[in-house]
Amino acid sequence: MNYQQQAMAGMNPVELIVALYDGMMRFLCRAIAAIEAGDVRERRIAIKRTLDILMHLQSRLRMDVGGSSAKALSEFYAAIFALCLEGSRLASPERLKEAIACVRDVREAWEIISKDTEVLRFLKQGQANRTPRVIPPPPQIPISGEAASSWTA
Repeated sequence: MNYQQQAMAGMNPVELIVALYDGMMRFLCRAIAAIEAGDVRERRIAIKRTLDILMHLQSRLRMDVGGSSAKALSEFYAAIFALCLEGSRLASPERLKEAIACVRDVREAWEIISKDTEVLRFLKQGQANRTPRVIPPPPQIPISGEAASSWTA
């Protein structure tokens, strides 16, 4: 097991979500660098990895448990997905920077949740009972920019 795997093994589920958001931002930055370098292949690889993370997060949403928060996250992921596709298609660093700003805002909410003692207690209870864990949705955070207006692509 390498260092990264060991570090992730010690994370709670909310910290893992934060790590996925960090990964999205890292790959979006790589895509921007690739656009600026004229490297189409690297841009496509970075965008694909970002989209893979978005699809993973989307597939883990529990609409039956999360209600309106899960729906809002689903719409958020769809909007970011669209921004990434458009930014890649147009080779637009501006669109990808907009996606990064939106992801960063929501990531900060997850970061706050990951340190919330009530959430941590809830997660420990789930581990002790060996029941499936349901992570509370992040608080609503207003997102600035075009993606915030309707969450649609």
